[in-house]
Parts: sequence; structure tokens; C-alpha cells
Amino acid sequence: MNNNDVLRKLRYTFHYTDGKMMSIFKKGGLEVTKEQVVAWLKRDDDEDFVGLYDKPLAHFLNGFIIEHRGKRDGPPPVTEKTLINNTILRKIKIALSLRDEDMVAILALADLEVSKHEINAFFRKPEQNQYRKCKDQFLRNFLLGLQFKHRPEK
Repeated sequence: MNNNDVLRKLRYTFHYTDGKMMSIFKKGGLEVTKEQVVAWLKRDDDEDFVGLYDKPLAHFLNGFIIEHRGKRDGPPPVTEKTLINNTILRKIKIALSLRDEDMVAILALADLEVSKHEINAFFRKPEQNQYRKCKDQFLRNFLLGLQFKHRPEK
């Protein structure tokens, strides 16, 4: 899934302003300007659109965790250089303190029925045979379910 889409969906779902987005990036260890945030949030066909690389999105997701769970003692979270959908899903799960049952309920809001075992497979190590790669459509449905949960009026 496109990193800019993930950022746009999280912003919309949680009603974040540009200033709040900048604050979350800063909590994740990256100083960004309002112009950068605005360019990342533009539609793909806009001439001012700028693609969001994995590392800045990882900073945002780390800041998202700190925003929702608070800063933890010890070293700051590791910022990945490359992100896959499984990592994005895991960071959102951590930030929102979701259990497998919560994730099943969120996906049900997006009309996707999955079991706890299927969700658990996304969080296993890639070398395990039960590991399952999170595809774009699954992540998209999860973000849509989050939107339905946190913005039920839409």
C-alpha cells in the first residue's frame, strides 16, 4: 500500500491537523515542516504531491505509538529503513493497544471476516511456516475499519 495513503487515512481517521501531524513526526524523532506534511497529504494526481518514503513513515508511526501510549523508558524505538505492510499493521496495533479480538471486530466493520489465527500469522517471524504476508487489500480494509470505528458518522 502506498505510504501516502496510510498517512492520509490515519490523519482522517483521528482528525489530525497539520500541526498535530508535525508534532507526531517530532515525537517519532523527525522534524518536518508544514509544507512537507501538506505535500505528503496531497492526492497522487496533484502537481505538488511528494511521495513519502519508508523512513519518514516509520518516524510517524513511532510518534503515533508515543502519542497514544506515551513515551517509554529506555532508548527510542528503532526507525526502520524499509517498511512492509506487516510492520505498519504491527505499529498501529501497538499504538492503539489492540488485541486480536479488537482487530477482528475492526475488520468486521469493513465487512471482512477473519479469525484470530489469521491475524496472528501477520505478527510471526517470516521464517515460521505460519507467517503470512499482509497484502495491500487487507491493510486497506483494516484502515477502513478503523475509520468506521473512530468516525462512525461517515
